[in-house]
Amino acid sequence: MAVVDVTVVPVGTQSAGLSEYVAGCVKVLQEAKGISYQLMSMSTIIEGELGLVLELVREMHEQPFLKGAVRVVTTVRIDDRRDKKLTMSGKVAAVEARLHV
Repeated sequence: MAVVDVTVVPVGTQSAGLSEYVAGCVKVLQEAKGISYQLMSMSTIIEGELGLVLELVREMHEQPFLKGAVRVVTTVRIDDRRDKKLTMSGKVAAVEARLHV
């Protein structure tokens, strides 16, 4: 199980607004099975088997091109822990537990 942070940014679009492109990327995740995701203000966090998540990231990267973007910059950060189960909520809970010590 991996937790992946992804940001897809179309470059060279007609408008400064990006929500249409982000919505296309989120639709890829809505249709996917075997993952969880959280849309954030500046990126999307995806939790799932790494191979599947990377396939989805590739599909997300393609979405702005399908809507007319001529260039897309995608940034990916991967947290892949093998010694115990890794989840989005578990990462947050670990920090919150330390705040209450």
